[in-house]
Order: sequence, then structure tokens, then C-alpha cells
Amino acid sequence: MRIHSYEDLALLRNRIAEQRSGSAGKTRIVVYGSTCGIASGALKVLEAIEKAVGKTGRDDVEILQHGCMGCCFIEPYISVRQEGNSTLYGFLDAEKACHVVESHLLRGEVLHDYRIDESMPFFRRQERRITGLLGVIDPLSIEDYIHHEGYAGLAEALRKDSADILQEVNGSGLRGRGGAGFPTGRKWQFARQARGDQKYVVCNADEGDPGAYMNRAEIEGNPHAVLEGMAIAGYVIGANRGYIYVRAEYPLAVETLRKAVAQAREYGLLGKNILGTSFDFDIEIFLGSGAFVCGEETALLASLEQKRGNPRHRPPFPAIEGLFGKPTVINNVGTLSNIPLIIRKGAQWWKSVGTDTTRGTKVFCLTGKIRNSGLIEVPMGITMKEIVFDIGGGIPDEKKFKAAQLGGPSGGFIPAEHLDLPIDYESLQTIGSIMGSGGMVILDEDSCMVDAAHFFLQFDQDESCGQCVPCRIGLPLMIRMLEKISGGKGEMSDLENLTVVAESLRKTSLCALGQTAANPTLSTLRFFRDEYEAHIRDKKCPAGVCRSLIRFSIDKDKCVGCGICKKVCPENAIHGERKEPHWIDEEKCVKCGLCKDACKFDAIIVS
Repeated sequence: MRIHSYEDLALLRNRIAEQRSGSAGKTRIVVYGSTCGIASGALKVLEAIEKAVGKTGRDDVEILQHGCMGCCFIEPYISVRQEGNSTLYGFLDAEKACHVVESHLLRGEVLHDYRIDESMPFFRRQERRITGLLGVIDPLSIEDYIHHEGYAGLAEALRKDSADILQEVNGSGLRGRGGAGFPTGRKWQFARQARGDQKYVVCNADEGDPGAYMNRAEIEGNPHAVLEGMAIAGYVIGANRGYIYVRAEYPLAVETLRKAVAQAREYGLLGKNILGTSFDFDIEIFLGSGAFVCGEETALLASLEQKRGNPRHRPPFPAIEGLFGKPTVINNVGTLSNIPLIIRKGAQWWKSVGTDTTRGTKVFCLTGKIRNSGLIEVPMGITMKEIVFDIGGGIPDEKKFKAAQLGGPSGGFIPAEHLDLPIDYESLQTIGSIMGSGGMVILDEDSCMVDAAHFFLQFDQDESCGQCVPCRIGLPLMIRMLEKISGGKGEMSDLENLTVVAESLRKTSLCALGQTAANPTLSTLRFFRDEYEAHIRDKKCPAGVCRSLIRFSIDKDKCVGCGICKKVCPENAIHGERKEPHWIDEEKCVKCGLCKDACKFDAIIVS
């Protein structure tokens, strides 16, 4: 079905609404089955529900598979929608799902054992805008998206002069949601004014930060928002072609995008003479090989050109000289998904939340040592304390909050003393951190900050292109210093040397990966210097993580001689008769910690 005009789009939306109203009495069971849900067993739950409903003989029940709403901590989960009411069930498996069907459908009773309270702060404290349709629509149905005002933003844009649309984006104050926070409207303006017979719009969906999966979830749950945002960008800057650079490791997201692009072409929302206008715009999907450095825009463009994904010097910036040497706008998934909302609802509505310098909302992946992990969307300016202890539900096992790592390998650590800091670009910069793409990893009291700094540095070294000397030499040098400290051989002078090398990296590296690679190390040196000094001066790891600085022993008063620790020890380092206190041979012990994890009596001591 091809939509030839604005009027056709409105008529289609009305027709879909009429069809939906005719089936309003149906019960809908939605299984949330994006990548994370499938990994947790969502497809088994779906199969069990289909069989259970089939046995009831009811034909008024519709079973759907949608994207993820972001509730990772309750997966697999489903909702039962009935007569305007929705009940959310979580922590399911195939057997529990059958119980839900039996109770809710056959007896009309809510099964409270598995019911999730949707008034809890995790849901109530969010401001769901670009994630508002995740889990609500079928991501493989363009008509579902159109029913919820999809492509109305594009239609509105094409009815106006492109300069007016640029002014609306500028007026919203939208800043790039990929890390640097550069004003989106200004980037578009540069590309619009640049000379070129061909211009491009590129969507960066190559997120690679540890603990970050915002782009994947957004694409798997609502791919058309990205396509619509790209088309509007193309109209503003005068581009007729777009590329989505997406990680090949996201097979479900890739397949969802492919189907969405095909549907948009079929309906005439991509291609020639969109909505009966003279505007042409089409999109091609390009699979990235998973190189973290290709998240840097010039490296991404090199990869798109079938070259090695190495960054290049700037200027010229891509908006002036980008893909194939032509003016190119590069925005990430989160930025582009905001565009249809800004055009449809207006800049004033969009910037009604946030701070004076950082408007709107931001999607974060809340992971690590946190009770309510998942995908969250919150107003800019919210504090870390609100995210961790209200939305996130606090730290498991009554442990103490130690730090939040924000911004991935390029970001810094936010310690407990800065929990009340507003989350916006400027405030984060005051403590040496950045917003980043949206990964937010929570650490508790059992985390070693020296080890954490080493983890991110190692990641950056593994992912570095090795093109420039600061990265090629500086990163391994910093890693060796950290390994020397965690191995109990560090000297106080190493801390000064670490800082010097880190600052050199920041000032002289070619691209943002190298320039920000030392941020985690610098922030741990700033806020957790006492831990570094304990490793060096006392030859101890306060968190009990660094193997060279800890020893395992058994508390004879707590040990009951059950033998479980002996069974799990890979080196046969634990000795003792059954029902008698055991002991550990320190020469054989490899400090793997399996015995501590297995002991039910808290008898294993780490000192």
C-alpha cells in the first residue's frame, strides 16, 4: 500500500483506528521478547502461553510479541491487557506462564504471586518519551506505528519550509545523545549550508560501551522512529540518502530494521516523491564488525567507505566533508528518535523538562550492583541518588553504594559524595565525567577501584586502532602501572606517573577514544586515592579483589565440615575430614573465590 499524500496518511490512521475499535473487547497477552527477553526465556514463555490459550478454546485472545519495555530485572515478563486495564507479570517461566493464563483468563483472577506493581518508583519516576512506544507497539508493524502518530512528524515537516523545521530543532535545545552533547540543530545547519551536489544522513547505531544497550532496545522496539528522524534530517539538510551503521552482533535489531525499511518503502514513506512531494530519501543498512573505535564518527565514515575504521584529523568536520567527501550529518539512535516528537509536539513541549543547558530526557542502561536493572528514561537534571535509590531500588544485599561509572570507557566514576549531583553535561564535567551514550554501571563496596580502572583501560587498549603514538604507547604503559599496583609491587611515584601519562593521552591523542580513555583512571585517582595508597603502602586490596594482595582462610568456628568448598576447589587446596573444620593450603590456592561463593555458613575469610 503506497501513501501518496498527507491526506492518505490521515485516512490510513483513521482506518486503522476504526479497525482497532472493532476488536476492543479482545484480551491481548503481550510477551516482551527483544534480545534480552529471548535470552531470559521469553520464547519458551510465548510457546507455553500459546499452548495454554489453545487449550481454553477461546478465540477472543490475541497473543503478541513486542519489544522490551526496559524491565530487565523482571524478565521474562508479559502483560495481560483487557478492557482498558493492563496487568504486568514478571519473573516467569513456562510453568508460571501457564498459571497466569489459568488464573487470569479462566477464573478472572489476578495472580498476585507474579504480578508486578506498576506504581513502583522504577515506572513512576521515569519520563517515557522516546521509549514510550517500546513494548506498546509491534515493532514489525508499520501500521502500529502509524496508529500512534508515526510519520506524522515527517508529514508535518514536509508541509513546511525546511528552514522552519531547522529552527524548531534549534529551538528545542536538543543536544546529541551520543556523548559529546553537540547541539543537533547547529550540526544540521552546518551541513545544510555546506556546498555539495550530494549530502548524506548517517545513523550511528554502533554502541559498544560495556553495559550499554540503549540503541539495540530502541531499534528492536520502535525502528520506524529512527527512519522517520533520518528522513526529517535529510529534508532539512538537502540529503536524499541515509545509512544506518549498526553492529552485526545485534541480529534481531538488524532484522527488525530491514523489515522496517522495506515496509516504509512499500508505503511510500521512503523512496521517491515521499507523501506526494518532490522530496526523495532512501536508507541503506550497513553492518559494522563490532570495532569500538568505529563509534567515533570519522572512523565510522571510513568503515562505511569500505576502508579500515581509523579516525582522521578534524577539521574538516563531517558536516562539511564527510562520507565520500560530501557533507554528512551523523546522529545516533537516541538523537534521531527525538526528532519526530519535536516536530509533532513542538520545541516548547520537548524542552519542558530538563535543565537550562541540557533539555529533554535521556535514556540510560542501569546495570551492575543494582536491584532494578534495565533501560530507563529520565529528565535531564535528575540526580544520581534518585536514579540509584528510587528508580533502581538501591544496592542488593544491603551493601553500600560505592560509585557509578557513567559514560562507558570514556567516562568517569561518580562517588557517593556526589550522589546529589544533577545529571547534565556541564555538571558532570565539573567532576571529570561525561554523559556518554548512556551506560550507567553501579559499583558496591565489594568493588576495587584500581581493578575497575584497569578493566576500562584494557578495554580501550583492545579496541584502539593503534594509529597514533599516545594510544599505542600510552595505554599499555598505564595498564602496566596499574598491574604493578594491583600486584603489590607499586610505588607512590607510580601515582604521579599515571597522572602524567593520562594527561598526555588526553591532550595529544588523535580521536575521542584516546582523549577520554584515561578518564576512569583519573577519576579513581581523584576520588579513591586512598585505595591506591592501600595497595601500595599496605599491600592490601580493601575490597578483597586483587588476587596478589589477598589470602583465603577458613573460620574454624563457623566451618561445619560439610565439604562443599572441597568439591568446588579446582586445585584441591582445601583439606579436612567431614564434619571437622577444614583448612586451606595457601601454596595451592589460586584465589578463585569459588569456595567463598559455595559456602553457606560464611566460613571463608578473605583478608
